[in-house]
Amino acid sequence: MPFSRTRTAVTALLVAGAAALAAPAQAAGGHRALSHFDDGSFETPKVAANTFAGLTAGQTIGPWSVTAGSVDLIGAGFWQAAEGDQSLDLNGSNSGTVAQSFTTVPGATYSVTYALAGNPEGGVALRTGRVLVDGQNFQDFSFDVSGRTRAAMGYVGHQFSFVAQNTSTTLGFTSTVAGAYGPVIDNVRVTECKPCCG
Repeated sequence: MPFSRTRTAVTALLVAGAAALAAPAQAAGGHRALSHFDDGSFETPKVAANTFAGLTAGQTIGPWSVTAGSVDLIGAGFWQAAEGDQSLDLNGSNSGTVAQSFTTVPGATYSVTYALAGNPEGGVALRTGRVLVDGQNFQDFSFDVSGRTRAAMGYVGHQFSFVAQNTSTTLGFTSTVAGAYGPVIDNVRVTECKPCCG
């Protein structure tokens, strides 16, 4: 019988544990202020191997905030990660959004790279979403899960750059596909670059 993503009591406990790890210090807008971008591989908190934890708006994943809808934090072994042990499905029970705020230098250029795949277990083949910078759409993305499996996710690298407008910038990822099977992101990196391509 194929593996199902049906939530169990174990998953419910993981959700409660993740909620308890919410960061105490919050910046304006509900995002933790960081001196640098952090945990782009979604490694904190740890989810039990071969399971996932569903999180909803108002909860946190390390320095990330779930700002809308719901997402699934995928534990080691559930499916292939692009980097480290964990990854993030931008659709939990529905489409979700995550964001992280970090300190930037106004006028400086920053490069953002990330690995994109899609939940291969159901729904429409094309997983779509957007990258947001300070709440504005900065890049649309899509990933076709046809022929993909949990053991061979087929991550594709994406990159763009932006010029910081303020001393704090918020980077977000949002799903634009309905249902419980969304785009998957991992290995998000932000670096200041001089000069910067893209």
